Amino acid sequence: MNKQLLSKERKQYLKSKKYKQYLVWMTQIGILIAFLAVWEILANQKIIDSFIMSQPSRIWETFTNLSSNDLMKHIGVTVYETIVGFLLGTGLGILIAIILWWSDFLSKVAEPYLVVLNSLPKVALRTYYYYMGRSGNTSNYCNGSSHFLNCNHIREPKWIFKNR
Repeated sequence: MNKQLLSKERKQYLKSKKYKQYLVWMTQIGILIAFLAVWEILANQKIIDSFIMSQPSRIWETFTNLSSNDLMKHIGVTVYETIVGFLLGTGLGILIAIILWWSDFLSKVAEPYLVVLNSLPKVALRTYYYYMGRSGNTSNYCNGSSHFLNCNHIREPKWIFKNR
């Protein structure tokens, strides 16, 4: 659009719109910086447990350490596995859907099983529990679970803070 064709009021409106957008963006960045600063201060003053909640400086240090140790290679492998898994799952799903659409008999046979599978939580379909923090070598304090969310203090929000 030619700028000469815009009226003075239209130019002023566009300028105010751009200023409001800039103001919103700067406020969002300010809130993020303030949040990170308060988080860092609380962790340094030992008000929150930095082992559980970490702190921004330690996260940044870990990120830079990982970046120097083939982080992009690992991200590439993860993206590749995600895309392959998505394509395989989608392809199998489409193939099964076509078969069930094509065969009235198979769709009636599979219907109750598909209804049951659809009603199950997707987490229940996992094949093993090794990566959910469960371990037999932990104390009985958490009933054999080393994951902090499974401990008895989950209903008490003050477990995050060191000084109770």
